[in-house]
Amino acid sequence: MTTTAELLADDPIWLILLKVVAIFAFLVVMTLLTIWAERRVIGRMQNRPGPNRAGPFGILQSLADGLKLAFKEDIRPVLADKWIYFLAPVISATPALVSFSVIPIGPEVTIFGERTALQLVDLPVGLLVVLACASVGVYGIVLAGWASGSPYPLLGSLRSAAQVISYEIAMGLSFVAVIMYAGTMSTSGIVEAQANGWFFLLLPFSFAVYVVSMVGETNRAPFDLPEAESELVGGFHTEYSSLKFALFFLAEYINMVTVSALATTLFLGGWHAPWPLSLIGDGVLNTGWWPVLWFLGKTLAFLFFFIWLRGTLPRLRYDQFMNLGWKVLVPASLLWIMAVVVIRALRNDEAVTTQQFLIGGAVVIAVLLVATFLIPDRRPAKDTDEVPLAGSGYPIPPIDLQVPEAPPRPVRAGAAGEVERAEGEEAPHGNV
Repeated sequence: MTTTAELLADDPIWLILLKVVAIFAFLVVMTLLTIWAERRVIGRMQNRPGPNRAGPFGILQSLADGLKLAFKEDIRPVLADKWIYFLAPVISATPALVSFSVIPIGPEVTIFGERTALQLVDLPVGLLVVLACASVGVYGIVLAGWASGSPYPLLGSLRSAAQVISYEIAMGLSFVAVIMYAGTMSTSGIVEAQANGWFFLLLPFSFAVYVVSMVGETNRAPFDLPEAESELVGGFHTEYSSLKFALFFLAEYINMVTVSALATTLFLGGWHAPWPLSLIGDGVLNTGWWPVLWFLGKTLAFLFFFIWLRGTLPRLRYDQFMNLGWKVLVPASLLWIMAVVVIRALRNDEAVTTQQFLIGGAVVIAVLLVATFLIPDRRPAKDTDEVPLAGSGYPIPPIDLQVPEAPPRPVRAGAAGEVERAEGEEAPHGNV
């Protein structure tokens, strides 16, 4: 049991309830602020103001939208399965709230005279809790699409199931190297292992794989294929309205906050202060309530990364998306894990010094760069049937162009008079 776990085991019930309420309020407020920030930042990228009416800088727009959703008509399709249709949003939102319980927000503090850690629970398998909550959350999406009784939500839910399974494997593989270096799956233990160096510098490939996987896991652009408006109307929540739709919206943004906080915990030192600030006063900024500020700053940086991706990259095709997960991320992660195991074994046996390892890594990178520049570009095969172009870029018709003869007009079976009129003769006089 870690020191944090021992400290949390002595928390009184009122302090546990206080933490639960604080985490719930934090996630809801972060959802409102993230929606507002997303609309403002993307508006800035697209040269438009974004929300600027409700409150200063439009900061109350998300709250107004939430109240509007609460008073909208709550409809249910005739073909929907009543109970599953109702439970699906709850199943989707609940794991999103639970998964944040293992995230360490800060070190040991004193709250109303009680010594505790800024974390709800510290489990020996904290990382597996996050993966399990992500796996259960997809059930809400799948059941929502199936219970709606409509083809477009069903297609969106099936896409989401394949997407989450694919990228959850890559995300789990990105955890392996971190667990090997930290020696524990406890989130607080991983943060303590980064006291002298963050893992994103030591394990850059694991960090890159996790960043790509967390975008695919949360169904965000450019990986928002389960709710592709241009293909599936609105995706798995097409038939939802009012508070049920709000729960899906809440689950998506809470998942964004959770995976951003987990990225901070695994690769950016958690609540530890950045390098220049960590030297001030012999680490005084890593004590008390200061670490909450560093944790929030790192988490907000990842949330901005989500928004930046949505405003810059187009949506991938589904085959491109699945190829990236299965043919690139998973095999590359397995090779990376093997390389990390070999490197750690050599360093533990003192067969290779740190200096030799750095020199060898530099040589490998240099060889790969040289090979990249020396490999000739593959030119596409010349099309023999290509139409020649004029100087202005317009196609030139061939000299021996022969215009095909017009096909004969179809003649309907009928009276002889109709056949004669089809051949261009005058219609006979008299009654028709």
